[in-house]
Amino acid sequence: MSVYRSPFERLRQKFDDADLECRSCGYLDLEGGWRVTTSGSRVQYQFACPSCGAVETREVRLAP
Repeated sequence: MSVYRSPFERLRQKFDDADLECRSCGYLDLEGGWRVTTSGSRVQYQFACPSCGAVETREVRLAP
């Protein structure tokens, strides 16, 4: 039995599976993940490095 996951959940999972290395200091956060927030026509994914505090943000904008 499959469980439905939205395209946004699948994209977050892709980030969690592949992009957990900090681009600033190189720390690999195997226990972390991307945080997802939405506001109207924007979906924002953020990864905060627990080592140096750098924040990487990726944003998807939805067309009206």
